[in-house]
Amino acid sequence: MPRPLDVVWSDPEDERRGKPLIVLLHGYGSSPERILAAAGGLPSEFTLAAPRGPLDVGGDHGWFLLDFFLASDFAEVVATTTAVQAWVATVRANHPSVALLGFSQGMALASTLVRLTPHAFAAVVGLSGYVLENELLALTENLPEPPAFFWGRDVEDPVINADAVASTSAWLDEHTRLTARTYPGMGHRIGRREISDVAVFLRRYLLGPRV
Repeated sequence: MPRPLDVVWSDPEDERRGKPLIVLLHGYGSSPERILAAAGGLPSEFTLAAPRGPLDVGGDHGWFLLDFFLASDFAEVVATTTAVQAWVATVRANHPSVALLGFSQGMALASTLVRLTPHAFAAVVGLSGYVLENELLALTENLPEPPAFFWGRDVEDPVINADAVASTSAWLDEHTRLTARTYPGMGHRIGRREISDVAVFLRRYLLGPRV
């Protein structure tokens, strides 16, 4: 049985109920605190929660081991995905909807979560990351309705290799209602202009049109 996840929140407990929940999934070798700081420009209408990846990466954290080509062990991916699903289930009742925002390896985890449980999430945001290529995952994914998906990146991101970008683009085009944006000069990070665009996207899919 996986250990309970350590989660860092944007709001104190008595201010979370009734707000849409955005689950922030940090990158490899990072932390909840860093992704919370990077996502600080998101509107206060949302509650942000950042679980800590269970893998120790030199004092920082990750979700699963990966090699130079961004490949990973499927059993480890499933175990981590299951742990995040189980935690979301414990807090879901407090929120009208749940969305995912993953950066780098966190995007790989976010897209895996929605592939396995598509009705569990109102929208998905992937930033400077990729979608896992895995035959078993492709066989088990069940996406009866394309999820709303925001993909933001710098086309010259030095971390995500060209093959991963190409396969990610193909999968997103085929399986999601994709909003894709690029940010020249941003590099492998989360940019301020990008977060502003993410806020518009999340407001649309979690709060609906304003009248």
